[in-house]
Amino acid sequence: MAGCALAMTVSPPALAQRTALDELKAFPPAPSGQVRRVIVLPQETDENALKVGIIVGRTMMVDCNRHVLGSRLETRTVEGWGYDYHVVTISDAPVSTRMGCPPNSLSKQFVHGGDEPFLRYNSRLPIVIYTPTDVELRYRIWRAGPEVVAK
Repeated sequence: MAGCALAMTVSPPALAQRTALDELKAFPPAPSGQVRRVIVLPQETDENALKVGIIVGRTMMVDCNRHVLGSRLETRTVEGWGYDYHVVTISDAPVSTRMGCPPNSLSKQFVHGGDEPFLRYNSRLPIVIYTPTDVELRYRIWRAGPEVVAK
């Protein structure tokens, strides 16, 4: 009986100390040619007023035109766990405007994908995104302003 009481007093603090990183074991390893990227968000007081903007792309040598890569973020669910994760597909070559650029106008720039979705802010679970190895993953935290009543 004393063993049960001890287990009951130890368990709740152990559960309270679990972090988003503890949940990573549920997610599959990255397939060949891809990397598993993980975003762990800090706890906030009003997480419903926040969104995570996902930005994928590559750093490339480009001219003075505006360049964009074709990209898509697909949501999948881990079987047996119910956790969502995301898989990025991205084109190899960017599309661009066709302005005449001055000679020697090449520069190294981050070329973003066309699809920049917003994900739910949830500090209790990591955001897991699988990308090709040569793709950079960036993100922004967006905060909602006060609610306004429409007239």
